[in-house]
Amino acid sequence: MSENGNPKIRFGMWYDFRNPLAWKRPYDQLYNEIIDQIVWGEENGFDNIWLSEHHFIEDGYSPSLMPIAAALASRTKKIHIGTSVVLLPFHNPVRLAEDAATVDVISGGRFELGVGVGYKVEEFESFGVSSKERGARTNEGLEIIRRLWDGESVDYDGKYYQISGAKLAPMPVQQPRPPIWVGGFAPAAAKRAARLGDGYIGTGDMTSSVPIYHAERERLGLPGPGRLAGGHFWLIVSNDPKRTFTEVTPHIIYQLQMYNVWMKAAGQATFPQTNNERELRDSGMLLVLSPSQAVEAIGAYVEATGIERYYTWTVPPGMPAARMNPYLELFASEVMPHFR
Repeated sequence: MSENGNPKIRFGMWYDFRNPLAWKRPYDQLYNEIIDQIVWGEENGFDNIWLSEHHFIEDGYSPSLMPIAAALASRTKKIHIGTSVVLLPFHNPVRLAEDAATVDVISGGRFELGVGVGYKVEEFESFGVSSKERGARTNEGLEIIRRLWDGESVDYDGKYYQISGAKLAPMPVQQPRPPIWVGGFAPAAAKRAARLGDGYIGTGDMTSSVPIYHAERERLGLPGPGRLAGGHFWLIVSNDPKRTFTEVTPHIIYQLQMYNVWMKAAGQATFPQTNNERELRDSGMLLVLSPSQAVEAIGAYVEATGIERYYTWTVPPGMPAARMNPYLELFASEVMPHFR
């Protein structure tokens, strides 16, 4: 527990490097500004960076996480760099194990691999992978990555992957290996995290998934409660919440509407429809709070879920990263200390 009576939590920043057409800027400028912000975040007490992957989106939603992670590893010294999440069905697991091990080497042992099964219809079509195979492909991929990181010479004859004599060099710095997080919203994801991961990573309301994760760990006879990471979809700390809410509203609505298009096409439950500031406020998807309100909200979230890592989106799509710096500074100086 912290000195303030709250559980001790590691805090993270979450990025997707999106560049919507309505606010488009040069990509090199956008990437460099975000990397500079992450360096600042490390210097001001943030513990983790989480990177999100999608493909074939006109706003450039980050499709290649390992190069970004390597760039961050070379610019930082202590912050951990994780993926939330790599879409494992679209990656050869041997190649991903090599790339992630190399990032772990560059970072001096600070990489954490989070994986998910994916859901966006166009991604499966463009990669030539059936969405019906996504769970089984992910299961095989996770087994292969774990065995390679454990130092085995891997022979594997699965339904989707056939491997003969694969052995990594260089190996990851972390021992016994980098942490593996498994994400997703369905019960199968929570069970997969218990079977094949070191922790379960989610976002938003996790109260129905966490008990499934715990129950699966108990069924498997695994010790302890496991590891959990999550957070509110959006939580911004401001000394003028009303003004800040209005400022970021067009960008958050853009993000939510895009997600809803993808999720609806995949036959998944969508977020609340938001077309204006009032509907966004009513949806609860965006919290803009004073420092004291944020401490209370995060404390309640931690109590409800049992997470050890808290993270939320950092830069609304289309906003310059620097516009968020005052809010991040307030978060770092007046919220995070209550959980240290």
